[in-house]
Amino acid sequence: MAGQLRAYRRQIRSVQATKKITRAMELIAASRIIKAQANVRASTPYARALTRAVSAAASNASLDHPLITEKPQVRRAAVLLLSSDRGLAGAYSSSVLREGERLTAALRAEGKEVSPYLVGRKAASFYRFRRRDVTAEWAGFTDSPRYEHAKEIGERLVADFGREAAEGGVDEIHVVYTHFVSMVTQEPRVIRLLPLEVVEGAGEQDGELMPLYSFEPSPEAVLDALLPQYVNSRVYNCLLQAAASELAARQRAMKSATDNADELIKSLTRLANNARQADITQEITEIVGGADALSSAGSRA
Repeated sequence: MAGQLRAYRRQIRSVQATKKITRAMELIAASRIIKAQANVRASTPYARALTRAVSAAASNASLDHPLITEKPQVRRAAVLLLSSDRGLAGAYSSSVLREGERLTAALRAEGKEVSPYLVGRKAASFYRFRRRDVTAEWAGFTDSPRYEHAKEIGERLVADFGREAAEGGVDEIHVVYTHFVSMVTQEPRVIRLLPLEVVEGAGEQDGELMPLYSFEPSPEAVLDALLPQYVNSRVYNCLLQAAASELAARQRAMKSATDNADELIKSLTRLANNARQADITQEITEIVGGADALSSAGSRA
């Protein structure tokens, strides 16, 4: 019984140490999620406005720009997959990886070759374990991305989009990321980044007519400058959405782990008390038995 009691106490100390770690990680995620949410709120209106502006300018330019023109035959599609660098975030990475697998299967069913671009060590490990080829990968900033990271990714995507598929280029670009809805809900989403889908009448709001555009020095030069900015801003917004989702998922997972540790400590404490009580009862029984034996021996003498 004494050995069993020591084992219970050792388990309780181990769970208490784990609880301290999960509680600390929960507090860290809770403190960082506020800034991540503020970054998402600040970035989203700019990304939407820039998308509307690019779409409106392209619809008025009356030209076939490479970044807005549908290619007659799509041979290779790029998939930018945004995962996390670290675990302990529940099903955050696995859900976005599943969405990426569904998109990859759908693109291959259409006869397209898929070229993966990975962000985060979890996605890189997923592909490396399955011995899949990867076109490019980035890591080390998933929970705190900066615009420089988005610019680096965007420039690589635009450069590959500008090359022919036979030379290693891609014909269209898709992004798989986790959209931050609230602290409780984060949704994996897929968007097609390029070619840009130009919607006629983009920019008309509440019946207001879209303004006419005058391009200086030329429509080609304006779109050459605007479209890379559009790609960078959309990638940056997706990175911020994914970072906020990762922190929210980690906070929720660590709170659940802390609550489970509390329940486990209570259960182990109850078992330890039972073992201690059984040990005390056994000792009392042995003492009483010894006393009875001594009294019996004395009466016979």
